[in-house]
Amino acid sequence: MTTPTTAGSLRTTPEGLLWEPSRRWVRGRAGDLTVVDSRHPVLVWEPRLPVPTYAFPRDEVRQDLLRPARRPRTGSHTGSRIFYDLEADGGLLENAAWTFPAAELAGHIAFEWRSRTGRGLDHWYEEEEEIFIHPRDPYKRVDALPSSRHVQVEIAGTVVADTRRPVLIYETGLPTRYYLPREDVRLDLFNPSDHSTGCPYKGTATYWSWRGEDDVPPDILWSYPEPLPAVAAVRGLLAFYNEVVDIVVDDERQERPTTPFSKVLSVKRTP
Repeated sequence: MTTPTTAGSLRTTPEGLLWEPSRRWVRGRAGDLTVVDSRHPVLVWEPRLPVPTYAFPRDEVRQDLLRPARRPRTGSHTGSRIFYDLEADGGLLENAAWTFPAAELAGHIAFEWRSRTGRGLDHWYEEEEEIFIHPRDPYKRVDALPSSRHVQVEIAGTVVADTRRPVLIYETGLPTRYYLPREDVRLDLFNPSDHSTGCPYKGTATYWSWRGEDDVPPDILWSYPEPLPAVAAVRGLLAFYNEVVDIVVDDERQERPTTPFSKVLSVKRTP
């Protein structure tokens, strides 16, 4: 095995992949079965994808559980041609793993994450902490800062929140999110939703939708009841999508940002 040992320097392949070694101990499980146990993982960023994935040296993967894919997803993952089905607990997970076409990563195998794609490994751990959706990006930062700013939120001209004790989330590449105490939000104007999302930096969010008849997308209000330790300050607080509500901070009306969420929020889901 020829695995680089120096983390923190991005390399580029002719296929357009960015990659660098990581010092984290990473494990991946299918049910109770450990499929990956790696102390030499590699972070890989594919072109046009904003989040990384892990690839692992072959001798740190249970290769005895892998079978050549019956229906390989040839061409996906930056032109990858070698895919594997995973045989575990009497079942077969199709296209659960693959190898990247880059020569520099030829000795590594990458895996899908079930929480992200629905067809990969069930649980992932960095050291002893379970992680979700995708690996955390070492070049991305999330800070949760308590504040005394005066924050008001309006929907269709109605003030639905007013507080002077928000917690502000500063996250690389996204607008500032304002997390507000429940008692400072008109939660009676919203209905609980069965929608939920996972975030590798914050945890699992629950949602509410606007009860009014205005043309407002569903699930515009959310909370993290059990946030990850790094953002514990937002536990139980409520936040709105800046993209579709009006937010006034210290008497200054904020411009609605355009983000990757804007397109999703423009589509009304069927209840």
